[in-house]
Amino acid sequence: MRAMLSDGVSGTAGLALNDIAPPLAGPGEVVLSVRAVALNFFDTLITRGKYQEKPTAPFSPGGEVAGVVAALGDGVTGLAVGQRVMAYVRHGGCREALAVSAEAAIPIPDGVSDEAAACLSITYGTAIHALSDRAALKPGETVAVLGASSGAGLAAIEVAKLMGARVIAAASSPERLAACRAHGADEAIDYEAEDLKAALKALTGGRGADVIYDCVGGKHAEPALRACAWEGRYLVVGFAAGVPNPPFNLLLLKGCAALGVFFGEFVARAPLRHRANMALALGWVESGALRPHIHSVMPLEDAATAIGMLEDRAVSGKIVLKP
Repeated sequence: MRAMLSDGVSGTAGLALNDIAPPLAGPGEVVLSVRAVALNFFDTLITRGKYQEKPTAPFSPGGEVAGVVAALGDGVTGLAVGQRVMAYVRHGGCREALAVSAEAAIPIPDGVSDEAAACLSITYGTAIHALSDRAALKPGETVAVLGASSGAGLAAIEVAKLMGARVIAAASSPERLAACRAHGADEAIDYEAEDLKAALKALTGGRGADVIYDCVGGKHAEPALRACAWEGRYLVVGFAAGVPNPPFNLLLLKGCAALGVFFGEFVARAPLRHRANMALALGWVESGALRPHIHSVMPLEDAATAIGMLEDRAVSGKIVLKP
């Protein structure tokens, strides 16, 4: 079978399509025939050895997949050959088939496409885990999303709105902010052209945002934290612009909390909670309340081009590969 393999250090230059042996289903596993793989910004990092997880090379990027059960391992119940499922796989999705734990395989309702299902695990799973499990977001609260036009940011906007929040999107250009508004953001801040702290304070009547959803880190982290409301929650989601070093005295002065959001570890430690979160997301998609934004659908052999687009910040939403 075909698999897109990375050398783990060279980024897009280190990706190559290879023929490898097809997987077998071990005890408690199923083999998926992969129909869709969604890419994320972390794929640009993991293929350069810059992500916190460093798989043994060669490996396939792609952390979330949708496909059809092709084989069942010993002891697997509740799933059937031919059934459509989605799965979070950390990495390894950019191939025609792979073996996954049966526990990780979540059935896809008939009203949800493979492409949409493949987009849910990481960005929407992270947003639900962050906003619901970690921040305990309440209807009527204000959420500020940094890096809001990214796949992770757009997902956070949509989930926050579905949970009844007011959303302020912060991104780096008018075009990116237009995409955020199209996905439900109530207000928008160009943090390359405006003072982020001042703008957040102005849009909240001086109170600050109840929840900061930070996908980027870097230079925007401290001004955003300074615009956090009393007893607010600062969600540390990602570091696309670098790891920040904000002064911790701000947590004391604002009575606020900084909360780490480590989605992969959450799934490993609380798989049943993750399944419940995914059931919620699948239900939203099936009802039409949620429509994952897919920037483009590309063949598996174009994985290097797709990851390069993510690296160049040329993507709004998700890229889906079709093996």
